[in-house]
Amino acid sequence: MSNGFSMPVRVYMEDTDAGGIVYYVNYLKFMERARSEWLRKLGLNQQMLLDEGTQLVVYRLACHYAKPAGLDDELTVSASVESIGRCRMTFGQQVRRNKELLCAATVEIACLSVETMKPKKWPTLLNALEID
Repeated sequence: MSNGFSMPVRVYMEDTDAGGIVYYVNYLKFMERARSEWLRKLGLNQQMLLDEGTQLVVYRLACHYAKPAGLDDELTVSASVESIGRCRMTFGQQVRRNKELLCAATVEIACLSVETMKPKKWPTLLNALEID
């Protein structure tokens, strides 16, 4: 099973700041959407995980903003699993305009129990994920 995923995103007025460029935190929202859609591709979604007592949270994030995106730009947001541990998973994520890198991040996700908010093992489907 491939762990890479990408999706298109259009920049709307609501995504920009007063200067007409994408507000920095919105890149993180685009990346969150890509990880959520990656889960859907695997046959899971956030609500299914919550219903079984599992919550995925951002544990650590490092982000590099290379170039700005602007209103009406067509972007591609990617997410690929770089490593997976007992209860943490690290994603490499990028936002590009055509082939031009605009933003890159390393996002570490933790798997928690909804009841205790303590680390727990990945659900079976994610635990069996192979890293490319």
